[in-house]
Amino acid sequence: MRYFLSIDYGGTSIKAILFDDKGKEIAVSSFPTLKIEDTPGFREIDLEVTWQAIGASIKEVIDTSAIASSAIAAVIPIGHGKGLYLLDKQQAIFCHGILSTDERANDLATAFEEKVDDLWGLTQQHVVGVQAPVLLRWLKEYDRASYDQIGWVLSAKDFIRFQLTGKVHQEYGDASGNHWINFQTGTYDPAILSFFGIEEMAQALPELVDCADIIGGVSKEAAKLTGLIEGTPVLGGLFDIDACAIGSGVLNDQTFSLISGTWNINTYPSKKAASQASGHMNSYFPNRDYLIEASSPTSAGNLDAILKMLMSEEIRTIKEQGHESIYDTLETFLEQTDASYTDLLFFPFLYGNNTVAEAKACFLGLSTKSTKSHMLRAVYEGIAFAHKQHITQLINAKGSAPKVIRMTGGATHSKAWVQLFADVLNLPIETVSGSELGGLGGALLAKASLDSLSLAEAVADMVRVKDTYYPNSAQNRYYQQKYELYQQLLTVMAPAWHSLAALSKLAQDD
Repeated sequence: MRYFLSIDYGGTSIKAILFDDKGKEIAVSSFPTLKIEDTPGFREIDLEVTWQAIGASIKEVIDTSAIASSAIAAVIPIGHGKGLYLLDKQQAIFCHGILSTDERANDLATAFEEKVDDLWGLTQQHVVGVQAPVLLRWLKEYDRASYDQIGWVLSAKDFIRFQLTGKVHQEYGDASGNHWINFQTGTYDPAILSFFGIEEMAQALPELVDCADIIGGVSKEAAKLTGLIEGTPVLGGLFDIDACAIGSGVLNDQTFSLISGTWNINTYPSKKAASQASGHMNSYFPNRDYLIEASSPTSAGNLDAILKMLMSEEIRTIKEQGHESIYDTLETFLEQTDASYTDLLFFPFLYGNNTVAEAKACFLGLSTKSTKSHMLRAVYEGIAFAHKQHITQLINAKGSAPKVIRMTGGATHSKAWVQLFADVLNLPIETVSGSELGGLGGALLAKASLDSLSLAEAVADMVRVKDTYYPNSAQNRYYQQKYELYQQLLTVMAPAWHSLAALSKLAQDD
């Protein structure tokens, strides 16, 4: 039996996952992404510490599975697609990595987006603050000492691959979602660097590689740290949204991929790029179709943050008593309540938003009768509403709804929440066997690469639908009324959010 090892570097957690040749999940080792938030809006990570933790996770997976390291046929790095990972000119780590929820460059992104007409014909991307060129421009303006040390610019998974092999490359999927690729030529373009005012970064952009290419073998140093066999093949790897789509069997526009995790990500493969007017992003899919993306940092990460704010005492008590986790308690709560339980609305904008740039998270409708339970139900619903906004945009741009949605991410651990999503979206939702669908996408890619299979052939061999959730029409009618109010409030609150941002800036200046 052959095995494939996926290393999935997410914004919430980092995992080493071992799969067998049929897609069965053999062992998982994970740890929380080691975020550093010393400055408001800055979300960074210590790369040295993170790599040591990844090495320990790989070793734990091998030990737990009790398989021989020599049975691992390939290693596949997977990573969040935005953010910034830098090496100096000697290929050494010299600064923290920047995560995909960082907010420092948002004002710069807004200014660049106002000129996006000049860029769209090249990159077919809108501009957001966590794309690598925007963060590089921020460093150029506000941290010139670090900027001048830059030797190589990488994505999250490129960094993992470098640590495994010692080879510096950038994979097309992440590069195309980060404004690095001219879609007309499929290559880097000096005009893109000029647009962002970072022309000197041309020498820091590594050679481009395909996700399915074998880039090199595990180095002697990495083998010692991880327990892998020196020389084990390492693939180019996958942008995490590609990995989740493939791992859930999404290969054409009849099925949408919905990822509810740190980010609210909704995608589908297409032969045709999305238009600028649609507001959507385009990136390369592994078969070189386009992956159409509507996304924002408005998903399940908001629930985790609210639980820390509202339920810290309950979480501590549950842990001390050795009882079920808080999520088990909440699952029972969701099953016993429905769309009519609360009229509170929650806007899941703790890490960013999908409306006017200044919008912040808030509850609307609180009264003396409101309880924590009402607030928590509103959080679950608000996150689903944020996804519905993106799904509706995708449907309108495409011209038709998908037959089904394949859902992945942390929210799928709650069956009651997936049902809530189906009721809100009014579309059937399927989940796939296994808990680590991004990792499965990596294993599937490795099998296709090593065995010269098409992605469709590998999907047929390794992906299995686990559960299907059909929308409840009565619940949907109630949710539709809530969602219409949610959208109405987004519109009328825009001026107030602008004023709040001005007030906050005034307070900071004082």
